[in-house]
Amino acid sequence: MGISTNKGIRDWTELLSGDEVLATAILDRLLHRAHVLNIKGRSYRLHDISQGQVSGWSSSRRPLPHH
Repeated sequence: MGISTNKGIRDWTELLSGDEVLATAILDRLLHRAHVLNIKGRSYRLHDISQGQVSGWSSSRRPLPHH
């Protein structure tokens, strides 16, 4: 299983409405025997947006229908 997020582990409490117990429980289960990869740098998604090359989006910035 892979999980991707743009938030650091320290930010999860804030994301879960300040519930430190819930954040700790979730992270404990997710991170037990996990390999954490911290990737630094500008995201490819944001780079593509700035270049106007986002797949699934039209030039009018509306989502294209999924088939």
